[in-house]
Amino acid sequence: MPILYLIISVLCFLASPAMGQSEVSSQPLTLSDCYRLTLKRSESLAIHSEEIKEAEGRFLQSFSTILPKVHFSYSEKRQDDSSGVRSLVPEQKFTFSQPLFTGFKEFAAIAGSRAEERRQKHEYRRAKELLFLDVVNAFYLVLGYQEEYQTLDAIRQTLLERIDELKKREDLGRSRPSESVSVQARLGRVEADLEFLQSEMEVAKELLEFLTGQKIDAITDSETLPQFSMSEDDISPMAQGREDVLAAKEVWEKSKKDVVVAQSGFWPEVSLDGNYYTKRVGTSADIDWDVTLTAEVPLFKGGENFGKFKEASAIANQEELRYQETGRLAVLDIRNASTRWERSLRRFEAVKKALEAAEKNYEMQKEEYKLNLVNNLEVLQVLEETEDMRRSFINIKNETKRDYWQLKIALGKIDEVNDL
Repeated sequence: MPILYLIISVLCFLASPAMGQSEVSSQPLTLSDCYRLTLKRSESLAIHSEEIKEAEGRFLQSFSTILPKVHFSYSEKRQDDSSGVRSLVPEQKFTFSQPLFTGFKEFAAIAGSRAEERRQKHEYRRAKELLFLDVVNAFYLVLGYQEEYQTLDAIRQTLLERIDELKKREDLGRSRPSESVSVQARLGRVEADLEFLQSEMEVAKELLEFLTGQKIDAITDSETLPQFSMSEDDISPMAQGREDVLAAKEVWEKSKKDVVVAQSGFWPEVSLDGNYYTKRVGTSADIDWDVTLTAEVPLFKGGENFGKFKEASAIANQEELRYQETGRLAVLDIRNASTRWERSLRRFEAVKKALEAAEKNYEMQKEEYKLNLVNNLEVLQVLEETEDMRRSFINIKNETKRDYWQLKIALGKIDEVNDL
């Protein structure tokens, strides 16, 4: 019995979710849930992270140029002397090398590497923002189909109930058979629309599942619209603080340091080299150390240094113009996003009022039909108008939420995205 109990326990453990793929939560996923899953899944963010490490490596290489270099060497030379006897000349020494002045090239290279590292970090954060926008678009696309499907399914149930009611009225002689047939025709159309929405929702889910790396059963979102206000004076400062603008500024800063590196070709280079000998033979056996001070003054290289300086200056001017252009495009992006957000809010409020009126009208039409004040065709027409209005409301509501997040990302609200 103990052995059988042990075997059953092992089999249950192997069959548990921990030994296979991770268990998928049956709870509907929110926008923040999908974004967190996408951050863990995204290969593009992993690449940006490795590029930051690459920039850190280049900084360490640049910093090493101002530090002394020390190494130990051992050599063994065999030679013939005048008597024709081969002799062994061993040598062991520590070698020290320290650059003293290179036209500030090393310091400019270090500063340039730091700017490159900062640029990679800004681009990484901007990539997170843009990735969040991809999640937003996919999320609200799926949510729109999901809510439309639920709306149509509720209308299908309403039509089924109406068919039952009409059959009862038909048995009482208060309704014609054609009225029931017209509702059945409408029901067939709704069921066809449900099949279409189901297929479209599955396609949209595949995109969201690609981003999150997880099977999506259902998603949910708050019914309330987020609120945000911004003045015209806030646009320019926010644009200058956006991650892509800051990254363009760091590229410009690095290009200016490259100009200094190119200028160093006109300056002399001074270095100090020394050797400390631990083993020598022959006439140099009593010499323990030596030091060499070297100064090299560039006189003529056929215009090479001037060409490098001119090239670096032109690149720096280009990067300055790109930085200015990126800043102006950021301002334009914010203004466009703000305009779309305000337009969506106005449309949402208008459609919300229209939907409330349409639903109220439908309820009134049903009551009037019971009193034989309107016919079945008029009730179906109002029901169709209410359905169209409700689907428009769903689309505009989700579009308004997308526009809200697009405005936030246009403003560079990276902290708010990270807080999700």
